Parts: sequence; C-alpha cells; structure tokens
Amino acid sequence: MVKSEKEKQNGAPLTHGADDLPSVTVDDYNMELRDGDGFLGDKANKFAFQEKLDAWRKRVRKGGSDPLGKTPTNKLSKKQIDALLRSEDKEAAALIIGAVDDFAGELANVLGRFLRQKSWKNTERVVVGGGFRASAIGELAIARAMVLLKAEGFKIELNPIVHHPHDAGLIGAVHLVPSWMLKGHKAILAVDIGGTNVRVGIVELHLKEDPDLSKAKVWKSDIWRHADDEPNRSATIERLVAMIEKLIAKADKADLTPAPVIGVACPGIINADGSIARGGQNLPGSNWESEHFNLPVALTSAIPQIGEDETLVIMHNDAVVQGLSQIPFMQDVSGWGVLTIGTGLGNAHFSNKC
Repeated sequence: MVKSEKEKQNGAPLTHGADDLPSVTVDDYNMELRDGDGFLGDKANKFAFQEKLDAWRKRVRKGGSDPLGKTPTNKLSKKQIDALLRSEDKEAAALIIGAVDDFAGELANVLGRFLRQKSWKNTERVVVGGGFRASAIGELAIARAMVLLKAEGFKIELNPIVHHPHDAGLIGAVHLVPSWMLKGHKAILAVDIGGTNVRVGIVELHLKEDPDLSKAKVWKSDIWRHADDEPNRSATIERLVAMIEKLIAKADKADLTPAPVIGVACPGIINADGSIARGGQNLPGSNWESEHFNLPVALTSAIPQIGEDETLVIMHNDAVVQGLSQIPFMQDVSGWGVLTIGTGLGNAHFSNKC
C-alpha cells in the first residue's frame, strides 16, 4: 500500500479530526456550553458525582453515623460504591441512590441543553460511555436521566454504550478510515489517551464475517494509569511508543497482520494537521496544544513502519472515536449522539450516511 493510496478516502485526503468520515458525518463534537457557574459539562462528570455523594454524606452525618463509613468519598472506587448499592445495608444503598438521583438530574439538564442546539436537533438516540458508565451507579444514573428527559417531553433513547467503555475507545478507531484500507489485514492498532489513563490495543477486524465491522473486538490491550506517575509530555510519548511496539510484536507473533494504521483518540479539538487546538488540559504533562508539537507526527517518527508499509496515524477526538464504535448498532436511526462521562464530559453528534 503506497502512501498516496493510504492518504485518500474517496478521492479526498484523509485528515485528522475530520467531519466527513466513511460511514457518518460528525455534526459537532466537544461542544463547550456554559452557564453562570462555568462549563455545563463540569456538572455531569465523574467528579460531579463524587461531589453529590459527598454532600449527601455530610448531610446524613448531622443526624448520626455515616453509613458509608470513614473512607473519604474520593477514595471510594466505583466497585466499592456498587457493592454498597447492592448490599443488605439499605441505609447505605439509599444514600447512594440519593446521589445518583441528583447526578441524573444534572445529566438530564446538560443533555437537554445539547438537544436544544441546532447540531443536535435531529437526535433519535444518545449513548453514554466513559468510565462512569462501567458501573451499576452509572447505568442507574443513565436510566434515571432518560426517565427525567421523557418527563420533559424529549422523545429520545438514552442507553449505555454497547461495548465496555475501555474497549469502545479502541474499537471506534476502525471507523476512522475506509474499510478498503483494511482489506487483507486482520487487525488495527488503536490508542486512547485520557485524563487518567492511556490505553493501547489491537482490534481484530473480522471483516470476512461482517464487512460492517460489527464483529470488531479488542484482542489484547495494555493500560497505563499515568495519573499515578504524573509524567511530562515527552515521557508520556516514550511510554506510549513502547506500549505500541510491544503490542505490534504480540500481533506479529499471533499472525494477526495488523494494518499499517494507528487510530488515536485524544481529548480536545483536533486540527486537520493533527495538532490539538484546545481541550488538552487534562493530558499528562503540558504543552500538548503547542504549535510546535504534533502527536501523529511524533508517533509516525517513532514508528515509521508497521510490517513492510509506512505507518499512517489518524487522530480524532476521544468522544468521537468512542461514539464511532456504535456505528453498526445505529443503522435504524439517522441522527444520534454520544456522551462520555469521565474526567470531563465528552460529547459528539453524528448523522448516518445513506
């Protein structure tokens, strides 16, 4: 596959952060709505839920002991909170449900604002991903938010994303390039860079089973919780390259023949040249938005070839990529959106191509 072939999609150059993708049009993403208190999305991210839970705990302590014990709220994992929700301690469960209900109200308000925007007007379904979705409290909050939206007259479906959010952020990368570029290959490399973790994975394509890529799945992946290490940008890139090279070697050994393509999901507004215009403030280190830094170029320089072909790196916003994993399951609607609840509240809206 020569470079001129790889860089073209239906006769047009492949660009980073593109609106025109093989199966969908990206109508909008990374919308930054504000209210009097700041960014609206800050009211519906994972820290907002922690604040709701902490507020309930403080109120309950006025009348007695805290049913969740002495562990600070920010030290309680999603698994621990889920266990308390399902436990026989009904007081603890009721306290958590109170926080879930408050958070669901904020989520419904935020989504309601999105649905009133011109780019979201034709929305028939919204899926919710991100780390918060991968929990019982997250799924309960999503269901409660849908009930609240329906009560307001919004005729939409609000569902948890189909794939586990950790996988969805990798699987969506297969939809960044036209399927003909993947023919003859069994897998693709995918990278998901977030405010807490970096994930790298090998996504099996299974094109022969389903050309629509509905059978695509993560074969192997590696995760690095960079929030624990607080690395600078250069150290992050070095670690990322090492993770990619390690997975390439595993794929080669398993005869998976990865395509010479690396799909990258990254927070923020992505320029056509691969630079980050804004929104990269939660990434490890600093200066990700510098005009002197370009992540796709850095990765291509470090990994110039995959197999016998030149490497092509294609990058888009992380909420967009997570949403793209839903394409095979969205063929019965025309307009749909995605919210990702994590360190921030990611968002994107799509229109299916006929």
